Amino acid sequence: MGVRNVKRAELLRLQEKTLDAQFLTTIEQGLNCSAFEANAVLDVVKEVYFSFLADSPTSRPRPGMTSLVAVSADEPAGKPIKKCAKRAVLLTVHHGAEDDRLLKNQGPEGFRRKRIPELCQEALSQGALLTREDLAYRVFFTSPRTISRDLAAIRKQDSRIPLPLRSTVHDIGPVLTHRVEIVRLALAGKTMTEICRTMHHSPAAVSNYVWTFTRVAQLAERRMSVSQIAFLLARSRSLINSYLELLSKAREDENSRYHLEQLLTFGKLHSVRGGQKKRTKQGVR
Repeated sequence: MGVRNVKRAELLRLQEKTLDAQFLTTIEQGLNCSAFEANAVLDVVKEVYFSFLADSPTSRPRPGMTSLVAVSADEPAGKPIKKCAKRAVLLTVHHGAEDDRLLKNQGPEGFRRKRIPELCQEALSQGALLTREDLAYRVFFTSPRTISRDLAAIRKQDSRIPLPLRSTVHDIGPVLTHRVEIVRLALAGKTMTEICRTMHHSPAAVSNYVWTFTRVAQLAERRMSVSQIAFLLARSRSLINSYLELLSKAREDENSRYHLEQLLTFGKLHSVRGGQKKRTKQGVR
């Protein structure tokens, strides 16, 4: 029996979390083709499109942000990374002057321990879960062992701080619990500041969960099935079912019903404005 090469295993796992790997997984599972055929399709796509896409005037991330590919939060534990769905996420690593001061006063160690919880939440709000290897090799350029020490120090300092990593979220339950609880607080009339303080989540994560719930409610009004809603919003059926159950309970309570109507009204106004902007752009053309 051979000795396990830990470093090689880490590199292989990292190779499975790239845009190429995400494309290959999608092609193999979506078209039910072989790995050879999927690679052939990828080569053709690169040859035909990449020369044009490289110079396209698309929006760029802000300074201090980085993009990486991580495993979808809906994938169960124990599933090989190669077969997992992936998501490209945009993470805010450096916040400008405040992080310059943090680095100067507390050094790289203090900087990492301040940013790790926020990065985990930011990735989760985009539907993905980071790993120690992601944080080590793709964000902070250090070793997984260093990240493990940082995580232990963060938990020791405040055990209530949620750290949604793939290694700590053993099933979809804890992820769902956070999402549903945040929406429940919003339906109870809590402000953004109160929700962020109570749940230790970023405003971006809270907004994402509440927006998704609002869209589920709007699509449910159109009598769409759970499968249809899950497909349109690119969310898991378990999450949609949890939101629909919460929606049903909210309609039974007068206070929750009032805040639900406020959320739905805001969502409809947002959709109308988006449509007006789209028509305006089409008119200019």
